[in-house]
Amino acid sequence: MGMNDMIHFFRQMSGRLGSNIYAGVQGHANMQNISFIRQLQKEMKENNCLDTPLQELEVVVFDLETTGFYPEKGDRVISIGAIKMIGKEIQERETFYSLVHSPHSLSDEISVLTSITDEELQTAPPAEEVLLEFFRFVKNHALVAHHANHEQSFMQKMTWDLLRTRFEHRIIDTSFLLRISNPAIKSLPLEVVCEECGIEIINRHHALGDAALTAQIWGHYLGLAHNKGYKNLREVYEYIAKIR
Repeated sequence: MGMNDMIHFFRQMSGRLGSNIYAGVQGHANMQNISFIRQLQKEMKENNCLDTPLQELEVVVFDLETTGFYPEKGDRVISIGAIKMIGKEIQERETFYSLVHSPHSLSDEISVLTSITDEELQTAPPAEEVLLEFFRFVKNHALVAHHANHEQSFMQKMTWDLLRTRFEHRIIDTSFLLRISNPAIKSLPLEVVCEECGIEIINRHHALGDAALTAQIWGHYLGLAHNKGYKNLREVYEYIAKIR
C-alpha cells in the first residue's frame, strides 16, 4: 500500500472505533492503564536514543490537528497521526491515525483547513482511548515533530488531564537537524522545508499526511547528518550547542 493509499484508508476508517463523550473522561485511569503508563515511563528512562547510531535510531514521527494553538485556553486535539522510522527509512506499514471525539462544533476555518467534520468527531473514539492507543503504538521510542512546541504543549495537557500523569516522551524538533545545513535556521514552515528537500506536498493539514511529510524531512536531514560524519544525536546536539 503506497503512502497516498494508506492515508486515504485511514481517512475512511477514522472515527469508527467508538462514540464515548470526550468530556466524560475525568476520573483517574483504571489500574491496568496506570500499570501500563508506569511501565512505559520506566522503559523511557532506559531508552538511550542520544547514543544510538543514526542508521539504527528508531523514532515515531507524529502530528496533531488541533482547534487552535492554546491548550490552556481550551483548544483541543481533534486528530493524531504517526508513522515509525528506523534511521532514515520510513516504515510505511507502521502507522497510527485517529480522530478524537468532541461534542463541540469546529470553527468553519478549522473544518475547511483539516477537512474534518463535526459529525466525524461526534462518532470518534474518546480522547483517553486514543491517547492510550497512541502510547501503545509509540512505546518507549522518541517522538519527532515539526514545530514540536505545539505538539508538546498539547500532549502535556492531554496526558495530565486524562491520565493524571506527566507526559515524559522525548520530542525532537526537526528544526535542530535543519541547522546542520544552515546554522542560522530557527524554524521554517513545513511547506518551505518540503520544497527545499524536493518533497511533494500532499495531504497537508491531515495528521497522518503531515506526519508522513515530516518523516520525509527527518529522513532527508538524518541522512545528511550521517554523511557529514555524525554518529548519533548526541554529537549533533553538541555541534548545535557550539554554534548558538
